[in-house]
Amino acid sequence: MCGIVGIIGTEPVAERLVDALKRLEYRGYDSAGVATIHNHVLDRRRAKGKLKELEKRLHTEPLEGMIGIGHTRWATHGKPTEVNAHPHISGGVSVVHNGIIENFKTLRAELEADGYVFETETDTEVIAHLIAREMTRGAEPQQAVQTSLTHLEGAFALAVIFAGHEDLMIGARRGSPFAIGYGNDEEPGMYIGSDAIALAPFTNKISYLEDGDWVVLTKNSAAIYDEDGAEVSRKISLSQAGALIVDKGNHRHFMAKEIHEQPDVISRTLSHYIDLGAERVDFSELDIDFKTLPRLTVSACGTAYYAGLVGKYLIERWGGLPVDVDIASEFRYREPLMADGGAALFISQSGETADSLASLSYCKSKAQKIISIVNVQESSIARESDEVLPTLAGPEIGVASTKAFTCQLTVLAALAIHIGVQRGVINEALEKELVRSLVEVPRLISEVLSHESDIDDLSSQLSHAKDVLYLGRGVSFPIALEGALKLKEISYIHAEAYAAGELKHGPIALIDETMPVIVVAPEDDLFDKTISNMQEVAARGGRIIFISDADGEAAGCELSSMIKLPKAHTFVSPLISAIPVQLLAYYTAVHMGTDVDQPRNLAKSVTVE
Repeated sequence: MCGIVGIIGTEPVAERLVDALKRLEYRGYDSAGVATIHNHVLDRRRAKGKLKELEKRLHTEPLEGMIGIGHTRWATHGKPTEVNAHPHISGGVSVVHNGIIENFKTLRAELEADGYVFETETDTEVIAHLIAREMTRGAEPQQAVQTSLTHLEGAFALAVIFAGHEDLMIGARRGSPFAIGYGNDEEPGMYIGSDAIALAPFTNKISYLEDGDWVVLTKNSAAIYDEDGAEVSRKISLSQAGALIVDKGNHRHFMAKEIHEQPDVISRTLSHYIDLGAERVDFSELDIDFKTLPRLTVSACGTAYYAGLVGKYLIERWGGLPVDVDIASEFRYREPLMADGGAALFISQSGETADSLASLSYCKSKAQKIISIVNVQESSIARESDEVLPTLAGPEIGVASTKAFTCQLTVLAALAIHIGVQRGVINEALEKELVRSLVEVPRLISEVLSHESDIDDLSSQLSHAKDVLYLGRGVSFPIALEGALKLKEISYIHAEAYAAGELKHGPIALIDETMPVIVVAPEDDLFDKTISNMQEVAARGGRIIFISDADGEAAGCELSSMIKLPKAHTFVSPLISAIPVQLLAYYTAVHMGTDVDQPRNLAKSVTVE
């Protein structure tokens, strides 16, 4: 969620810190700040709002210094104000922090009893005071941090600098991800950051702190210690993050760019899992025997959870394997029974989702084989997995997931074929048929995108609604759920989704002449059932927006609007249907003038509970 960057180098760091923080804007934030040390003096600048406000502040009140830390904050404890913005300072100690200190109230009371005055509402300020207290008791910075860490409960990544120490920075990780960047002879220096993307402008030599690690940095070295204080080594690898180009191109928003990238990134993902010449899926590097696997447990959050629901339909229908799907934040606490010899699949764009990581640890403790579908192959979830299935969507900056979602669906569809082949449910002819349908998806999505102006016009009307209902059956139900989530996320219009068969069990009471009802209904085995439910909506005056590859006449009732989809195999219908619900949400938000890429209160990567 929050973004952290630290630099010790041989040139001024303030502007470089801000530039690195810009690469973390996709995480979401509501304030930002930097702190540096110059001539042994610690100083900082903070601002509420976007980084441009911090840049204005630095323009009028510049910071010097060749060591510094920076932060973009997503509020947890305390309102999004300049006072609550990081870095926080106590004495000569400055701290930036991502995570939640669960025992901060107890620590705050203890520190206040010792005479420490709190200026903020944040949990982070206790860290600065704890370290400062140890130093007033005679501890050197390294010992002060090590001792203070033992008092903290919860998940965190933090970076600390100290007045009077222009060649010292200390970082620590428990639960939240943290990367170290190594400089070179041409540009000496050391870096620390929330992920490799932030450090990409400076270096591609990256190592990752493991849970409980803390690191002492100078401009020429990194000494890493484990939770017990023993010095350890962590693998240094070459990151690919430097190759990522993060800009909007000719698009107004990152979300629009990422919607339009879907034909390309799905093609890229398909090429990783499909032998196009043989028209077969290729999971030769996946070391799991699905033929004998008793059950697959899927866990994810938000949009990735809806991808998991689609995966359940596909894997059970076409793979013949029982699948359980859980929201990770619920799964981690209900202590579910796990099948002996089973496997657990985790789906995440960032690979850093706290609830999914905790669920992964639980499944590991139950001897489950761990598979992950992730967009960031250097992420914590990927590193903790036995098998990693990359989505190859490239960096996704818009908070509302689009291309990552459809790439997740692509991997799940290919995996369903692989499982079906292994379990004898899919023969060679059917495998070729399903693979051909997948290969057509990029072209079909391009066809949907070519009609986006019609969806733009429809969204202009939708932007006046106060409530919107989405309906779908079977594999289209998760797409309805995703459509409602997208509309809520970026337009702030209240929207709900229901399985169409549940309409008469309560939701039908909501329908009147002002209620738009968006029906996702590809012409599949459940099409006639969905049409019957839709006619119940029409009988009560609901404004029906029909998303289907069927002809409008098949609806058998009056439609307010129709989004016509190209004909496609029912196996890939979720991939095609996902595009119009994304476009509806996007253009509705544009007409309402909301912040499409960084909607209020949301973060891209939820790294705290």
